[in-house]
Amino acid sequence: MPKVDVLSAAPEIDLGLSGKPNQSRVVVAMSGGVDSTVTAALLHEAGYDVVGMTLQLYDHGAAVPTGKTCCAGQDIHDARKAADRIGIPHYVLDYESRFRESVMDDFADSYLRGETPIPCVRCNQTVKFKDLLETARDLGASALATGHYVQRKVGTQGTELHRGADPAKDQSYFLFATTPAQLDYLRFPLGGMSKTETRAHAHRFNLAVAEKPDSQDICFVPNGRYQDVVAKLRPGAIEPGDIVDLDGNVLGQHEGVIGFTVGQRRGLDIGGSSHPLYVVKISADERRVVVGPRSALAAKTVLLSDENWLGSDKPEGSKVFVKLRSAAPLEKAMLMRNNEGRLIAVLEEPQFGVAPGQACVFYDINQTTRVLGGGWIISAEPPSA
Repeated sequence: MPKVDVLSAAPEIDLGLSGKPNQSRVVVAMSGGVDSTVTAALLHEAGYDVVGMTLQLYDHGAAVPTGKTCCAGQDIHDARKAADRIGIPHYVLDYESRFRESVMDDFADSYLRGETPIPCVRCNQTVKFKDLLETARDLGASALATGHYVQRKVGTQGTELHRGADPAKDQSYFLFATTPAQLDYLRFPLGGMSKTETRAHAHRFNLAVAEKPDSQDICFVPNGRYQDVVAKLRPGAIEPGDIVDLDGNVLGQHEGVIGFTVGQRRGLDIGGSSHPLYVVKISADERRVVVGPRSALAAKTVLLSDENWLGSDKPEGSKVFVKLRSAAPLEKAMLMRNNEGRLIAVLEEPQFGVAPGQACVFYDINQTTRVLGGGWIISAEPPSA
């Protein structure tokens, strides 16, 4: 087993709260993973009055016990054990009903509409940063802390959200829907650290989760088979249909539009084409999956809905950087309003595989770490001829 560096010194933790740490209660959202566990341990070490809370979000008995998903039975056990080790009180909150309504049902319906949803954003937007935040306030906490790799900074015009210092772990894309009021209350102690540093601190605290693998799947889809989850949540709603080319010619059949996402190449099971085919469009109402060459995926204008702004500056009519998928690089774009008053992002260079249901997150053109806000992608239009 490779040698693991163990940090000997405690980092300086200052949450920017009024009063001394021992006069400030902080609720930590503990998922049972190494990030949130180290967050709780660091804050306790710094002298804060820490309370750990773990959310039971779904029937963990129905999940496959891979040990790689958050919020499942094993993870609740790990969080409780870690809290005992740290020496802080720990509570498990039953949020199954709220999670089912706000996240799982939305996830299933989004796929049935031909979209590619991001349930982690919905969970942060509703359950974690709304319901859990209100619970933290009820407990008299001065802040709610999480293990997200993002940075919260106080600027000249208020609180700002910035990307995490470790580019490989940055989670700012998933927090674009956080409101300014929520951001004022939230704290992210790991934002300036790398994952290597976090694990080193876990070893320093002698935590059992120090080498626990990161979650790779959506928490309620432990096998990665989201089609099975949609079928269970919406029995009878998945219907077969045609796979067609750009001219409407039928090339094959599919068992349900939920098995496809814009930009997908694998799994089309279409023969006879002289060039690779990609999913270009999903017409859920017609139960049609439209395929074409990669060039047909080019998008220049992205139509957005439910925009959220993190600050008083709304850079409409000016350039920003945008991120169109969580793992995508930053791209230059102009934010504008169309004739109907809807927000659009006009990309400087065409991008490929822009999928409805994903988020378009805005970053400051001059201060590229700062998140300005974002919106949900409705559709994308190709470059004009």
